[in-house]
Amino acid sequence: MDNFQIETAQNVNIAQNVAGVGDRILAYLVDSIIMGIYLFLMIILFSWLEMDDDYMFVVIMTVGLPILLYHLLFEAFWNGQSPGKHVMKLRVVKIDGSKPAFSNYLLRWLLRLVDISIASGAVALVVILFNGKGQRLGDIAAQTTVITEKPAIFLSQTILEDIPEDYEPMYPQVTVFSDNEMQTIKSVYNEAKYGGNHNIILKLASKVSGVMEIQYEGTPMAFVNKVIQDYNYYTQQ
Repeated sequence: MDNFQIETAQNVNIAQNVAGVGDRILAYLVDSIIMGIYLFLMIILFSWLEMDDDYMFVVIMTVGLPILLYHLLFEAFWNGQSPGKHVMKLRVVKIDGSKPAFSNYLLRWLLRLVDISIASGAVALVVILFNGKGQRLGDIAAQTTVITEKPAIFLSQTILEDIPEDYEPMYPQVTVFSDNEMQTIKSVYNEAKYGGNHNIILKLASKVSGVMEIQYEGTPMAFVNKVIQDYNYYTQQ
């Protein structure tokens, strides 16, 4: 997932997570399904009414206008989200992270014709992939982008560790733990380490060594860290 830095008026740097192409395509498909259902229901409704040709303009306006203005109205009045974007936790924002004005939404909507409609999204896809800030042509012109509001998951929040190719494990007994148990050990260890709570690390090392039925050497912190790395080594083989 790409990200970029913005700087607020208070000179505070904020990282924005750019929405992935896959998420944007899924959001588009959700919106397309909603519009398709609406169109289908309207066709059934007007076929039942059996309206004369004199009312054809009313039919076209009733059916076509909401579809035409779908993205513009939803994004402008639903804080940068269409139903599809809401489902995928995406949002349109200005490139500086602020809320777009109606003129920004209008400009990116007008260029949908070039970005998406004419080339079935090919132009938008190419521009987004090479732009680096999640912008299609409409976004570039409107100074907007689409970000994801899904929480980022970092390596430190998972069970995974970077293990060097020449790594030498010390405790084969670590395989007595399950993935969930090792995740708990790692979470407690990281919180205690960054909080400077060595007493918790001491108790954790004692508990872990007891389950493994071993006596560890060195400091409790070094032992628990080694256990986490060894677990990754043995489970990634």
